[in-house]
Amino acid sequence: MFDKLDDLVLRYEELMNELNDPNVVNDQSRFKKIMKEQNDLAPIVEAYTAYRNAKQDVEDSLAILDAESDEEMRELAKEELNDAKSKIEELEQQLKILLLPKDPNDDKDIVVEIRAGAGGDEAALFAAELFRMYTHYIEAKGWKIEVVNADETGIGGMKEVEFMVKGRGAYSVMKYESGVHRVQRVPETESGGRIHTSTASVAVMPEAEEVDVHIDEKDIRIDVMRASGNGGQCVNTTDSAVRLTHYPTGIVIYSQTEKSQIQNREKAFALLRAKLYDLEIQKAHDAEADARRSQIGTGDRSEKIRTYNFPQGRVTDHRIGLTLYKLDKIMDGDIQEIIDACVAADQAAKLSKMNEAV
Repeated sequence: MFDKLDDLVLRYEELMNELNDPNVVNDQSRFKKIMKEQNDLAPIVEAYTAYRNAKQDVEDSLAILDAESDEEMRELAKEELNDAKSKIEELEQQLKILLLPKDPNDDKDIVVEIRAGAGGDEAALFAAELFRMYTHYIEAKGWKIEVVNADETGIGGMKEVEFMVKGRGAYSVMKYESGVHRVQRVPETESGGRIHTSTASVAVMPEAEEVDVHIDEKDIRIDVMRASGNGGQCVNTTDSAVRLTHYPTGIVIYSQTEKSQIQNREKAFALLRAKLYDLEIQKAHDAEADARRSQIGTGDRSEKIRTYNFPQGRVTDHRIGLTLYKLDKIMDGDIQEIIDACVAADQAAKLSKMNEAV
């Protein structure tokens, strides 16, 4: 591990020198590429520098203990020795995590799809609440959200909603939300007070560039039509809505949220690329059964990952056994604690696998 870290420090120094080269500064494409690599290495180099400093502190403290006879100075050296040893343990763990293989999609923007599942109107209401939860979370992080398509019910629910999220590391954070979310509560229409269970599925897909996915024109049918919905000046007045049908997969994309047909077309193609790219990821994921076991949960989109129990005010993530009794805050977008716990569990599983392989 330390040989690799030494090599990364040398590479970091090379990158820093390149960033000061006028030829690199004038080549924006190359400059951005080097900046990204430098930014990726910076946390590792910083942690390794702190680790080496702590190792030096241990040596200095031991030298003082060997040479010093004054009891007060010896006690001070012992304290510094213990602090340095504790830091070394923490930093070693941190470095192992930083050196874990990184998901190549982690830095990408995302496309999220929420669909109402079992439960009729109640499931659609829950899907709308999940959309609101994610909207609040995304906005609190300073990310940008754009709705591509929303199929709303007349009572405030959503049969489905598809939206794009632009923000640094969006996929690395939101990918743990993929799966089936389950709600347990008494619907407002239920006169007997019985608790009903409804579901909604969430799919989080990395946004794909044209270089990631090739779409053959002959495989696509493009239809334009008048937008429909709950209002807006352009609804039912211009042919601005776009529907794409991808023959090989049967995927149908509908985009109508923009007034411009061109903008709706761009969003529809972006969503189609993301879905096709996600299919490739899922195929690779399914082919790597061992890798799947190293992650939290199964990684299957049909897996029930979380339950929102309203009578008890609790949320339980079944993959990691986490239960929180702050349902109101979570439904209002306070989901960072759950995401952090999922990230930690995923890292722990990967570290365990890495240690087994050593």
